[in-house]
Amino acid sequence: MRWIIDGVDDLKRVAREFLESTGEDTIYALYGPMGVGKTTFVKAVAGCLGIEDDVTSPTFAIVNEYLTAQGDSVFHFDFYRVKNVEEAMDFGYEEYFYSGNRCFIEWPEMIESLLPENTLVCRFAELEDGRRELTIE
Repeated sequence: MRWIIDGVDDLKRVAREFLESTGEDTIYALYGPMGVGKTTFVKAVAGCLGIEDDVTSPTFAIVNEYLTAQGDSVFHFDFYRVKNVEEAMDFGYEEYFYSGNRCFIEWPEMIESLLPENTLVCRFAELEDGRRELTIE
């Protein structure tokens, strides 16, 4: 799957289509350079799920938990500051990744060996004209 995001106003459409197309998949590894819009995309998806909390990057907390309108947990990770796999193991990543809840993982390259087999790889890129591209592998 591939989407072109035509700006912030287009995020809701892409987030809705993303959720429709990913079905039962719950683990999303978000790859892309800093500033490409990974956290902004998670905010848009959260809005589609009925999350009313302010969605922010969990850079210092490593993980933030949000509740959907139905009361389901959504976990948002940022492994940018993680120095090795052991740090992720120490905070009990398995409880999150294997919970059946949606997990959005920013900077997954820091913990790739821990990602479940069914992880969807989501690549974000900035196009020459400033729009963003999201592809799922």
